[in-house]
Amino acid sequence: MAERLRLPPLGREMAAEFAGTMILILFGVGVVAQVVAGGIGDHDSIAWAWGIGVTLGVYVAATISGGHLNPAVTFALAVFKGFPWRKVAPYMLAQTLGAFVAALVVRWNYTEVLARFDPGHTIKSQGVFSTLPGNGTLPVSTWGALRDQIIGTAILLFIVVALTDLRNQPPLANLAPVVIGFLVVAIGMAWGTDAGYAINPARDFGPRLAQFLTGYGGAWRDQYGDLYFWVPIVGPLVGGVLGAGLYGLLVGRNLPEPARPDPTRPEPQYDVKP
Repeated sequence: MAERLRLPPLGREMAAEFAGTMILILFGVGVVAQVVAGGIGDHDSIAWAWGIGVTLGVYVAATISGGHLNPAVTFALAVFKGFPWRKVAPYMLAQTLGAFVAALVVRWNYTEVLARFDPGHTIKSQGVFSTLPGNGTLPVSTWGALRDQIIGTAILLFIVVALTDLRNQPPLANLAPVVIGFLVVAIGMAWGTDAGYAINPARDFGPRLAQFLTGYGGAWRDQYGDLYFWVPIVGPLVGGVLGAGLYGLLVGRNLPEPARPDPTRPEPQYDVKP
């Protein structure tokens, strides 16, 4: 009976990506709502909660889907690491839906706090859900934010590929999600000024759509009135490919191939029965 109730393989992977990205956004957008609208915590709270959210989300999804949680990761792995192209669009859809649903939960839970902090649901609290150039206050242009997203996501994918490359002494004992979480904390602390370090199209577009549907009429634009929603989509997709490609060029191609097993030696048997 349990087998009949299971989803087909791609459906399982999509469900895992949905769940993992939802966990990520529940912590990430939730902490921004708490800091910005609730006045509890600071930038370090945001950086750490996003990093912990990544770690927990990857642990949720990794066994079934690989725990991408990010269209930029999925796209870069398809370009360079043999991830099947037929799965790219379904993964991206699942990731975006997970982010969308999580943002709706945060929006619902913080209804009263957001209404008190920003009754008109304006640019003042838009950054709770989606990113803005210069975090809505600093003089960063659309193109400056695009540059920032390309660089930040390139850093992310360069190191993610390094951490998951079995030829390159990756973290053992299932600790890769923890180290990737630390990586996101570091990016948040070092690369969060110009564009809020979305570095993930689903992380930005899903919550942006949720806020638009719940009263934020200006969700697609930045503080200058310019259409901005495309920047955290295009920038990470370009940056992810750039970062993964640079890793392959500078490091990956120079690593030794893993030793192949000796075909003349019998495989060890671990399930010997009396």
